[in-house]
Amino acid sequence: MENELKPRFIQSLQRNNDQIREDRARTIGADSELIYRRRVEDIELKIKRLEREQEGLIDISPLDRNSLTFADFQPEAFVQKDIEYSLTIRNLNIQLEVAVKRFEYLFGKTF
Repeated sequence: MENELKPRFIQSLQRNNDQIREDRARTIGADSELIYRRRVEDIELKIKRLEREQEGLIDISPLDRNSLTFADFQPEAFVQKDIEYSLTIRNLNIQLEVAVKRFEYLFGKTF
């Protein structure tokens, strides 16, 4: 009957070189793809968070709804921080573009 237990250890020892290489290649490929995909997703997340923070810089609303006094706004600090965010986001977008192209090339899948 087909319900008999098969000796996995013996079968493993009897595998030929091609089978062993194929198994190793699949394992290495799957791990690498997963790690690469996560790295690309991490870059995407960083970009989204930085864009939100950058948008938060322009929030200079009053201290409360009855107040005409705006929160302490420092133009020099605003400009410096906005430029820093812009450059960081630009660099991350370049990294993302490169990483996505490499992922698609290496794994033959669209991201």
